[in-house]
Amino acid sequence: MKIVIITETFIPSTDGVVTRLTHAIKYMKKQGHEVVVIAPDLGVYEYEGAQIEGVKATTLPFYRYRPFALPQKKVKRLLQKHNPDLVHVVNPALIGATGVHYAEKLGYPLIASYHTHVPKYFDYYNFGLLKPVCWSYFRMLHNKADINLCTSGTVRKELIEKDFFNVHLWERGVDIDRYHPIHKNESMRERLTNGSKDKKLLLFVGRLASEKEIHKLKPLVKQRDDVCLAIVGDGPAREDLEQTFSGTDTVFTGFMHGEQLAQAFASADAFMFPSVTETLGLVILEAMASGLPVIAAKSGPTMEQITDGKTGILFENENTASLIEAVNQLDNEVLYKELRKCARAEAEKFSWSRPSAQLLKFYEKTLQLNDVEIVATQT
Repeated sequence: MKIVIITETFIPSTDGVVTRLTHAIKYMKKQGHEVVVIAPDLGVYEYEGAQIEGVKATTLPFYRYRPFALPQKKVKRLLQKHNPDLVHVVNPALIGATGVHYAEKLGYPLIASYHTHVPKYFDYYNFGLLKPVCWSYFRMLHNKADINLCTSGTVRKELIEKDFFNVHLWERGVDIDRYHPIHKNESMRERLTNGSKDKKLLLFVGRLASEKEIHKLKPLVKQRDDVCLAIVGDGPAREDLEQTFSGTDTVFTGFMHGEQLAQAFASADAFMFPSVTETLGLVILEAMASGLPVIAAKSGPTMEQITDGKTGILFENENTASLIEAVNQLDNEVLYKELRKCARAEAEKFSWSRPSAQLLKFYEKTLQLNDVEIVATQT
């Protein structure tokens, strides 16, 4: 089949959405399907044999961290040019909204996937009163799709309660070879600890934004002088966070990719996940694959991935004492070794082939709902 994926973000950007999509695309290509990606034009026009059609990207005044592609008629011309069997719109909001509109207008089978809890983010940017409007907007877009996907059972339940149509769980995965304890590197650990390699190294990886709630980690770093924190990533809140953590044993590295990122994971002692706004948090599984216990704020998606006291330790959100107690448990050497062992063992149950194969089944189901004959060349 010929698939057009329309996404608000793609390579060279790196986040959970891009990770999931790139693995799915590689799988689809191996199965003999043709894939075209319509995404913001960031100067990359091919990935693993899939053509990337770039559309004009603009930096928005209220979010200068990365450019977005606004709704535009070029999407219609691209859909007509490629004439796909199916359109998959990922996180429809801006360019994705155009994708939904024209897929419906041109009569293409449509599947949509929900990855970012934008309505929840409004609480962090003083737009809480607009949440009902935001939910209505996303519901309107997603309910034009034949099938909707999301990445955790918790979010699926919430979307159904919000009257989203035909919502299914798209399972998680991880590259268990790229993220592995064998990538531990002493030079990387020295860099992340600013030379204090004997201290307990806690790691955060992700976009630096208010909704990630990274600031909640400061009391922990201030209280324990045998702990240091490495914050890997960048984003609109970086400057504020650097001021917040000024005077603490905290290192900001900026973005890391590939082997460097794998080394950063494997060289730490534990992974910190303070956010409760995620629809899943693929970095949790990447940390576990690297043999790290995950210290996470309790939320539906984190509790789906972490078994408290076995693969990580959960703490009560907005409760500093609970956070500090969670990290203190790592001082128990017997427990710590068991957490590392179980985290890696749990991650080994997941690979990207299963969710990618699952996505292909959803594509086939979408075609069936539209009475479209499924044609594919297996390789």
